[in-house]
Amino acid sequence: MPNFTFEDQGDQIALTNADTHQQAGEIAFMEAEDTLIIVHTGVNPEFRGNGLAEQLVAKVVEKARREDKKIFPICPFAQKEFKAKPEYSDVLRLDV
Repeated sequence: MPNFTFEDQGDQIALTNADTHQQAGEIAFMEAEDTLIIVHTGVNPEFRGNGLAEQLVAKVVEKARREDKKIFPICPFAQKEFKAKPEYSDVLRLDV
């Protein structure tokens, strides 16, 4: 499996294949005051099943903690991650 890098691009965090420099996935969010609203998580089909989508959600959690923000996940994948990982509860916002 190739090496990947994560780049915060303001309204998304891009997952890039470090070998080819092509985008392999992303997690998109909107910012509303002190909340990051996750609207989409996607990984290119050839890289699915390697935990990369989970890593993208973790990167937004790190961003929220660093910036003292909460997360409201609209994206079904992100919702599943928040239900499965109680360690994310400190940044979870239940309503907007």
